Parts: sequence; structure tokens; C-alpha cells
Amino acid sequence: MSSARITADEFNRLAETELPFLAMLKPELVEFDRVRTIMRIRCDDVAMRPGGTVAGPVMMGLADASFYAIILANIGMVTMAVTTSLNINFLRKPGPGELYCRASLLKLGKRLAVCDAILYTQDLGEEQPVAHATGTYSIPPS
Repeated sequence: MSSARITADEFNRLAETELPFLAMLKPELVEFDRVRTIMRIRCDDVAMRPGGTVAGPVMMGLADASFYAIILANIGMVTMAVTTSLNINFLRKPGPGELYCRASLLKLGKRLAVCDAILYTQDLGEEQPVAHATGTYSIPPS
């Protein structure tokens, strides 16, 4: 495991105080390092849409938060790193329960970070993802 430039506790405090939407999701960092980050949320009635599946914006929010976490794990507390693009493909219908997102970096440059994520449920596992997302973040000059 590669040690992160910030701790999981520091990221959690940032989420609670500066990121109200993320705080609403009540994420839990399952893994947090420079190689990969796994975040988990509990999807209850508030996160669901008609048809008994998790709403797309909830899945997008989890992917985006996971990207932010792995980027900060690599560059430190650069809170003004921002999403410039996010693409998601919904593959299967996740029902209520725990939703996981495993994020990794595809490329980390001076000004841009490109990330990849698989969203999955415990029932289906990573082998049968419910969504696949990619995202790009802009990193401000230091």
C-alpha cells in the first residue's frame, strides 16, 4: 500500500465541513491510498428512483467523490482541484443497500488528473459492476 499525502481522517473532515453534498451521502472510506480508493455508501429510500434502483446522480456523486479522494491522496490537501469532466455508463440496476466505488488514477500530471472507477454492490461484486465512470480533474497551479 502506498501511503497517502493526507490521512483518511483529514479527507473525512474535509467532506464533513466543506462538501455538503458528499456529507449527505455519508461515505465511508474502505481503502484510502495513492494506488486505489474504495468508498462505500448506504443507499436507502432517499437514494432510490422509480424501478427500485439507485438514482444516477447518487452513483455519479459517489464516483466523483472517489476521484477527489484518490487525487488528494496523491497531491495532498489541494481543495481547489475540481472536476472538469465526468462520464458514467450505467450497466446494471443496483438495488438498495451498500454501494461501493473503486477508483484509481490513469494519469496524474501537473495540471490534470484522469481517473477510472468501477461501482459495484456486495451481492454482484466487482466482476459484475453496476456502473463504470471516468473523470478528469483540473489541478490548480501551486
